[in-house]
Amino acid sequence: MKILVSGAGVAGLACARELAVRGHDITVVERAPRLRVTGTPIDIRGDAIEAVERMGLLAEARRHRVRMSEAVRFVDAEGTPVARIPMSEVSDSDDDIELLRGDLVRLLAGALPAGVAIRFGDAIESLGNAGDDEGVDARLASGDTGRYDLVIGADGQHSAVRGLLFGPEEKHARHLGVYLALAALPDEPDAGGPNAIHNVPGRMAGVFRYGGGAVAVFQFRSESTDLDRRDLDGQKRALLDAFDGHRSWRIPELLEAARADPEFFLTPAAQIHLPAWHRGRAVLVGDAGHCAAYLSGRGTSLALTGARFLAEELERAGGDHTHAFPRYERRQRPYVDFAQDSVHGGRDRIVPATWADIAARDEALRAAGAGAP
Repeated sequence: MKILVSGAGVAGLACARELAVRGHDITVVERAPRLRVTGTPIDIRGDAIEAVERMGLLAEARRHRVRMSEAVRFVDAEGTPVARIPMSEVSDSDDDIELLRGDLVRLLAGALPAGVAIRFGDAIESLGNAGDDEGVDARLASGDTGRYDLVIGADGQHSAVRGLLFGPEEKHARHLGVYLALAALPDEPDAGGPNAIHNVPGRMAGVFRYGGGAVAVFQFRSESTDLDRRDLDGQKRALLDAFDGHRSWRIPELLEAARADPEFFLTPAAQIHLPAWHRGRAVLVGDAGHCAAYLSGRGTSLALTGARFLAEELERAGGDHTHAFPRYERRQRPYVDFAQDSVHGGRDRIVPATWADIAARDEALRAAGAGAP
């Protein structure tokens, strides 16, 4: 079949690989001018490990393994470690793999069979006749058009394909009351020491080292706001306002780094909830269909299992999407439900709401054997 995939992130590349090795003609369109290899480390967990193993990439993924989360320590106002993250509670098993997002993206891109085309700087602009027995008519932002047997939306939390199929994002997004911000720390020495998280009520500021560099990491509790994702100055003001009056530990220094960073990043913790992930000959995979939010730590794993299940069900159904798409959803839905339900514990651990909650969190971690070494 001739299949168009929107998005060259983990979900899109995994779909392209899984479908191409089964003989399908795959074209990937990616709005960015190149592969996006930035971002904090991600996790491969549970059945997603088997998906990577079946691709023949497990040994390479393990070779790129990092230990960022294991090195995280909660610190007090003077920077003294007081507790650490209990890996036994946040990991699915000892086999979980943490690695840089860029390393996984490069592995998946390198595993694409010959003939898979990635068109950078382009995106799906409209879809016609998605329910037509003859195929889907896709028009791209470049002006090119084509008819495809299937279209896969793997274009992330703010999916354009989902918007074309199911309407505006606000109809399906569920805000979790937390924002995440990242800023580069180009002058931070890589001393190889523990990564640090410092809390004040409803907020966290931290320094994470990975991949030979360091970033300032912030989270803060807040109701949903109308921040424009393209308004960099407005996003920085939101962060500065959230931490106004807090000067303990390294908070002022890290805020200055955020103010100076031209690639500052801020995003809400939000989930996507849809009753179905397909319409006609188009289907959603990964965050496009069911974003669980970064608080779950399972978005990458969902992308990998989703790509595998979709390809397997299409193969079993002989390419009949009317049977394959519902079967894919039935297999993937339990993983999604679990991931989406898991976010609240992570939020309360990383961003306790009050001083009392911070103290109780630290005491509980120490009692559970997660005290700082």
